[in-house]
Amino acid sequence: MARNIQSLERAAAMLRLLAGGERRLGLSDIASSLGLAKGTAHGILRTLQQEGFVEQDEASGRYQLGAELLRLGTTYLDVHELRARALVWTDDLARSSGESVYLGVLHQQGVLIVHHVFRPDDSRQVLEIGAMQPLHSTALGKVLSAYDPVAHSEAIEADRKAFTDRTMCELDGFEHILDVTRARGYAADVEETWEGVAGVAAPIHDRRRMPVGAVGITGAVERLCRDGELRPELIAAVRDCARAVSRDLGAGRF
Repeated sequence: MARNIQSLERAAAMLRLLAGGERRLGLSDIASSLGLAKGTAHGILRTLQQEGFVEQDEASGRYQLGAELLRLGTTYLDVHELRARALVWTDDLARSSGESVYLGVLHQQGVLIVHHVFRPDDSRQVLEIGAMQPLHSTALGKVLSAYDPVAHSEAIEADRKAFTDRTMCELDGFEHILDVTRARGYAADVEETWEGVAGVAAPIHDRRRMPVGAVGITGAVERLCRDGELRPELIAAVRDCARAVSRDLGAGRF
């Protein structure tokens, strides 16, 4: 059985201590509450402070939770709400399209899959929640890169790897694809990431009209495409799903 890392346990205990009870605590209070030497407690607090998880009041010297920890908590809540609002609509999209549905958000220069609805047939499938997809070649990634300035910057700065001979790696060509994505309201991936696989995705916005994620379908090229082009009824279904989730998040009509 793997041993726990003591310093991480102590840091977690400190954060829980600061999250409850008094808003701010002094070094002595923290050390005595956790049974630590002041030097040990101060070292952990200093590291948490450097990472933005803890802040120290200049006047009193007392410690409180930092903005970075609060930001991470807000991000979790946003993703949780996004998934909750998307459940019914993504199930409907899987049924109407007959394909797998993915919900993705920006995470560490890629697309994190936070919800996955299986293709509604009897084929063997693997749940991909928690999987990462590239920003520059997938439909989900291109949507995020087109609508989210942070995702755009990360896609531009990242190493745009060629997965197939259709992958657009050149900057000018990639920027053109993003312009087209914004103009038509959806992104496509036809064998740009995986041979024989196509996808289409559309953006999801929140009540502030900010892009918070993307929803899309992925499947075999022969099912998603007709005469070399994505089937228009599938594009419409994905865009309708994205609009419905956006409305449920308070975005209004798009």
